[in-house]
Amino acid sequence: MKKHFRGLLIIGLVVFVNTLAAQVNDGIASNMLTFEEYLAYVKKYHPLIKQANLTLNIGEANLLRARGGFDPKIEVDYDRKKFKQIEYYDQLNTTFKIPTWYGIEFKANFEENSGEFLNPNLSVPDDGLYSAGVSFSLARGFLINERMASLKKARFFRNQTKADRNLLVNNLIFEASKAYFQWTEAYNEEQIYIAFLNNASTRLEAVQKSVDAGDKPEIDITEARIAYQNRILSLEAATLKKRKAALEASNFLWLNDIPLEIEENIIPELPTEVIVRNSLFLEGITDTLALQQNHPKLQSLDAKIKGLKVEQKLKRNKLLPRIDLQYNFLTEQYDQLSSLNTANYKSAVNISFPLFLRKERGNLKLANYKLQDARFERMSESLKIQNKITAVNTEIRSLNEQNQLIEEIVSDYEKLVLAEERKFFLGESSLFLINSREQKLIDSRLKANKLSIKLLQANTSLYNSLGLVN
Repeated sequence: MKKHFRGLLIIGLVVFVNTLAAQVNDGIASNMLTFEEYLAYVKKYHPLIKQANLTLNIGEANLLRARGGFDPKIEVDYDRKKFKQIEYYDQLNTTFKIPTWYGIEFKANFEENSGEFLNPNLSVPDDGLYSAGVSFSLARGFLINERMASLKKARFFRNQTKADRNLLVNNLIFEASKAYFQWTEAYNEEQIYIAFLNNASTRLEAVQKSVDAGDKPEIDITEARIAYQNRILSLEAATLKKRKAALEASNFLWLNDIPLEIEENIIPELPTEVIVRNSLFLEGITDTLALQQNHPKLQSLDAKIKGLKVEQKLKRNKLLPRIDLQYNFLTEQYDQLSSLNTANYKSAVNISFPLFLRKERGNLKLANYKLQDARFERMSESLKIQNKITAVNTEIRSLNEQNQLIEEIVSDYEKLVLAEERKFFLGESSLFLINSREQKLIDSRLKANKLSIKLLQANTSLYNSLGLVN
């Protein structure tokens, strides 16, 4: 009977090993969702990717709107008054304007005015009066004005939206990868408990037959049954954890705006560190300092700072007096350029200057404070990113060493369990000691599973820290 009992235990160990090996063989299963396939779905179909691309469109639309400030304009102003058969006035004024960069505006104008009570300064020849001229500012608005500032800020805003888009995509890939690895960890944990449950079931059956034969005390059945029930309880908790993790990973899976759900028969693959680094374009990176300078967060802040500098320059320009000049050549014959001369002209000068400049000085101070705030934020973010990259690289090195150690620990615990079982066959041990040894083995396998996932997650953290986009 002891030989029969020993044979059952050996069969249990074989089942245990085969169950663990099945995890490897599952790699060829058709119902496996690999890490590369998972990321491909996320990158192609997730709504946040489309939302991130909208930020680029917003930047382009903002730039288009700013360029509209330099669009040529046609203006028509017609005004007429007639009362009791008397035409008081009939005024037509059409203008074509071309704004340019430095606040200079070219324009052509046609006036045709008539009426019994027309203002004398509006009198023009019967066929109307043509004019061509230019208007510009000498002080405020010359080197920079609202139109120039809007266009410059729009260009920087477009660069900012590109960086923000890359930041959104980077964070999405990071969160999706974390969800996948948590699902993988939960699945592997379930497989570990399934293997040890089979082992406990085989041991319970062997003990039962040994007790029936009178070779073992009946209390051993209770001991074996408690171990078996504990394995069932642990497996149930692991199965629940796996299902919840699968649903979390499902949050990142979409297909043509339809959310997908990972079915229970779909299993994840535990990718190697090389596969993860290749999928996230981390392989071959040596100069992290250069990547740090190109981090989307820093690029976004740089664009923001440049936009605030334009705003500061505009506010400083408004401390100057406003001196607007206008000069127009006048002619009755628009088709003869020779008729344009300095003898016939219309000019104007407009000068204004606030005495205390309190509004302008206040706006300039606010612009200065906003710029300083953005610069401080940039300095802080740069340090955070640098320290995070250093910390993650340190973590990766440490986790590689920990994974090597835990593999040795698992191997040693397996030897201890086998040795304890041999002693049990010889009557020199007990089920309590076997279960105690096996529990240590379970804990070490769970820890090995957790550490292997931590290593993969650390690589995704490095991807996130570097702000990479692929």
